[in-house]
Amino acid sequence: MMSTGRPAATRRPPPDTAAAIEAHGLRKSYGKVTVLDGVGLRVERGSVFSLLGPNGAGKTTTVRILATLTTPDAGHARVAGHDVTAERGRVRRAISLTGQFAAVDEKQTGEENLRMMARLSGRSRAASRRRAAELLERFDLAAAGRRLAVTYSGGMRRRLDLAAGLVGDPEVVFLDEPTTGLDPRSRQELWQVVRDLSGRGTTVFLTTQYLEEADRLADRVAVMDAGRMVAEGTAAELKAKGRRPPPGHRVHRPGRLRTARGAGRAPLPRFAHARPADRRHRPRGAGTARRRRSGAAGRLPLLAAHDDARRRLPVPHPHRRRFPAGDHPCLRRRPPAAC
Repeated sequence: MMSTGRPAATRRPPPDTAAAIEAHGLRKSYGKVTVLDGVGLRVERGSVFSLLGPNGAGKTTTVRILATLTTPDAGHARVAGHDVTAERGRVRRAISLTGQFAAVDEKQTGEENLRMMARLSGRSRAASRRRAAELLERFDLAAAGRRLAVTYSGGMRRRLDLAAGLVGDPEVVFLDEPTTGLDPRSRQELWQVVRDLSGRGTTVFLTTQYLEEADRLADRVAVMDAGRMVAEGTAAELKAKGRRPPPGHRVHRPGRLRTARGAGRAPLPRFAHARPADRRHRPRGAGTARRRRSGAAGRLPLLAAHDDARRRLPVPHPHRRRFPAGDHPCLRRRPPAAC
């Protein structure tokens, strides 16, 4: 057989019909900077999946690849049963993406924004009007539907942005740090929207920096750092892992030093524990006698040396530090009565 000189194409895994999102070995680099390094994940249909990590961890790049806005350098991903590289059009018709900042037209009313999105999705004028009214009522924006979007608060704009993304009834909703810059009340309102979406059977892929947000909303949580998945599981599983020290890790307990395996226990000296100065334990023995002879009984050697050194330091007169020679008020020809 004649070789073409090209590398053999990697075999793609068979699609998982129970998964709304699946990714295998995603890699992405910008020049010499590696943003994603072999990311893999799986999200079940109708669940809320949270991708947790600090700034620069690769969360937004992962979302952009899954939303067909960026092409991966390596790896494969499927969203709603369609390949994100070979079937971009089908993926885009099945998803909705809400970024970190609301993308609404501030010169239009809330109703006009939703009607415009409905018309762009191919609905008729009458169907667009009905869909806009339905979404305004669903997101508690009916009273503000005829107001310009520029008059909306941050939470109202975010809800309007989410409503615009749901005009086409997407199977998968991507929320890239949706609570950025929102006050606590607006965050609570947005959390309720996410719960409602999950209750209706919509798959929600949520990226966030807040542990509380992932704990309250997500069915499963993945922790990302430096372009890699470092942990994944339910919130309860991750909490249990966080409380359990790794094997061989030394854990300090009052009065003893032990390992996580429970072996190698050794008592600590009692005087090593912090106590009030007037009740500090005084170790007995020859060392105590030497400290008593030196006038440092009951004090640790370092503290005793520090106190003795402070006593030997000359204490300058306070007037000399504040006034040059001869300028102190008490040294003048007519000193004040206070002198």
